Amino acid sequence: MASWEKQLAHLEEKIKELEIFAREQNIDLSGEIKALQEKAKKIKGEQDQDIAISPWQRVKLARNMERPTTLDYIGMICEDFVELHGDRLFSDDPAIIAGIARLGEQPVTVIGHQKGRSTKDNIARNFGMPHPEGYRKALRLMEQANKFNRPIITFIDTPGAYPGLGAEERGQGEAIARNLREMSGLKVPIIVTVTGEGGSGGALALAVGDWVGMFENAVYSVISPEGCASILWKDPGKAERAAESLKLTAEDLKKAGVIDAIIEEPEGGCHLDPKEMGKRLGEHLEEIVPYLQKMDPSSLLERRWERIEKIGVWTQETQTQKKVSQ
Repeated sequence: MASWEKQLAHLEEKIKELEIFAREQNIDLSGEIKALQEKAKKIKGEQDQDIAISPWQRVKLARNMERPTTLDYIGMICEDFVELHGDRLFSDDPAIIAGIARLGEQPVTVIGHQKGRSTKDNIARNFGMPHPEGYRKALRLMEQANKFNRPIITFIDTPGAYPGLGAEERGQGEAIARNLREMSGLKVPIIVTVTGEGGSGGALALAVGDWVGMFENAVYSVISPEGCASILWKDPGKAERAAESLKLTAEDLKKAGVIDAIIEEPEGGCHLDPKEMGKRLGEHLEEIVPYLQKMDPSSLLERRWERIEKIGVWTQETQTQKKVSQ
């Protein structure tokens, strides 16, 4: 935890203590409480300013280990969650959480990347980097949701798909490609939320949706800033420069039409007020899910394809280059 975060946490704890003491002793401490609240507000405002001007700061916030995980959000917005395991081919992958639950009165299938909170937990979760069996588990549950007409909710938070030898041997690329193909044709609503890191195909394999929302301090890109800097400048130390060029922030992606909505985080980031972030996410989903659920399957598929086809820019120069290459 950064020094400013510790200071802020101390102030908020002090405010709570004073409020309780004032209530129990029936005395007026409103002046002291207000002064502490103003000080906390100033610290949050200074951090927000720093974050707003730097995509690299957004990257670091998106990677903060204190940010709520998929399991945290499921616990805050869903009821009766039942986790399901395994891909029925090789094994279970703890880097992806998947199961069925209720969002209000609506049965849903929930799937998301899962990082750890400690080093031990992160190792167990493979730092949120799925193997092929994770994507096949996700697809198995998506097909089940399609069969029973349940909306699908996915949470994206991964540096990318695991690039290890075993994962490649078991068909990592094929598993991701199959998810992209099958998700594009499912006849139930798919609602995607990028909550932290959205890394390359590892993220996209759960992100072909009818509605894509993104947290204010999340990032979503074809490659990490470090990877981009290593390729372009042979220097991963230039990651901050790469982050500027990649246009990976929620604001950039909203302008480009890649995402549909930006979900505002509490001041300083969602890790400072997880309950408030869960409330905002729940309200967002409770609005979007019924809207998409009302559409008939043919209209839903048509809208999804139109959304996918709008991503990117087609220019005369592109056309000319294509004709020359042919």
